[in-house]
Amino acid sequence: MGAIPERTITERKSKSGKKSILMIGGILGAIAAVGLVYLTVYVEPELIQERVKVIAMTESGCIAEIFDGFPVNIGQCNAQPGDTIMAHVDQKVKERAKAMNPTD
Repeated sequence: MGAIPERTITERKSKSGKKSILMIGGILGAIAAVGLVYLTVYVEPELIQERVKVIAMTESGCIAEIFDGFPVNIGQCNAQPGDTIMAHVDQKVKERAKAMNPTD
């Protein structure tokens, strides 16, 4: 035995337990941060007012075609099929449609 007391096994286990809890908490925090960034950047709508042509009426709203050729749901409207109106269109819907259905 020396002047420095030896650490017991229980002291070593408690320190490693605290480190593992902190590591798990850090990983969960990083996953939450990535999820928040995904929701704010990729899912949040980017509405722009655009001229659209109404092509159908459904229970969930008017279906309109923007001049890029993409059909979008613009919600409730007071137009008839064939009418051209101004409506708010989510630009990210067009981006997702282009990604899923490439024309080139």
